[in-house]
Amino acid sequence: MTPEQVQAGIVAGSAALQRRAMAKAITLLESTRADHRAQADALLTGLLPHTGQAFRLGISGVPGVGKSTFIEALGLYLIQQGHRVAVLAVDPSSSVSGGSILGDKTRMEHLSVHEKAYIRPSPSSGTLGGVAEKTREAMLVCEAAGYDVVIVETVGVGQSETAVSGMTDMFVLLQLPNAGDDLQAIKKGVMELADLVVINKADIDAAAATRAQAQITSSLRLLGLHGNPDHLHHESSIWHPQVIQISALLGQGVDRFWAEVQRFRDLQTANGRLAARRQQQALAWMWERIDAGLKQAFRQNPLVRAQLPALEAQVRDGRIAASTAARTLLTAHAGGV
Repeated sequence: MTPEQVQAGIVAGSAALQRRAMAKAITLLESTRADHRAQADALLTGLLPHTGQAFRLGISGVPGVGKSTFIEALGLYLIQQGHRVAVLAVDPSSSVSGGSILGDKTRMEHLSVHEKAYIRPSPSSGTLGGVAEKTREAMLVCEAAGYDVVIVETVGVGQSETAVSGMTDMFVLLQLPNAGDDLQAIKKGVMELADLVVINKADIDAAAATRAQAQITSSLRLLGLHGNPDHLHHESSIWHPQVIQISALLGQGVDRFWAEVQRFRDLQTANGRLAARRQQQALAWMWERIDAGLKQAFRQNPLVRAQLPALEAQVRDGRIAASTAARTLLTAHAGGV
């Protein structure tokens, strides 16, 4: 398929053609070849007028919290409500082999075969916290194809929560009722990013779930006073983070969860914060791509490549400071530009 055929297939193709075109487009976006990157940029520019109408939902949580089960239950519920759902599931890449299991799709066995759902697992490729570098671009492809709810599921380890909250309209944190000290999530700095905290598997221990809900609600109120300025507790015209209980396995509470999401969307749209958040994200995305492009150009510079092996050896042997080697290479790059 040519880039023009891919674009036409995404925007106006039949169901089968659209899926094929989306897969082709996302594979093109994930490529690191320079000619593919040029084609991908042209494709994104063509798709841009068809994007921006979907709601972008980020979901994170520690491994075993039930993210895949919850997303499948939510996706099937949304399809019943008349939505089309895209799920971008970011799988961790092995730091040893570089490979990725890409197993999320297999855990969503009912949603993955539904004609109104599109699930794309992608390897994190070692980028910050496991959020794939090209996830933002993949979101635009899904939006252009007419999916009106795009869910980004992140690994839930490291700093992935920060990255996913920076590319979505709403960030949801899944917690377990018996996860021990609930202050741990606050210590990690994750809780202050959350727009909604969901205590999953509430059916296992109802008392523990209620206790966790009370503790996290109290903590969020404290963070509203001293933490995230977007969550000021005394401002009635903006959204205040909520804590709810669900059981994704039993399908309990999914309707209430979506009602909270709708309330968030309506409130943040009315006060202009949703549009402002997207504008800030677009600028942040631009600078991220600039940083990545500069790093790539630096590595490909002939003067840098000529000096790099010797300087790396000297740094390894302790004969030169790492900062000195870095400055030498940067000076070489500046002279060769």
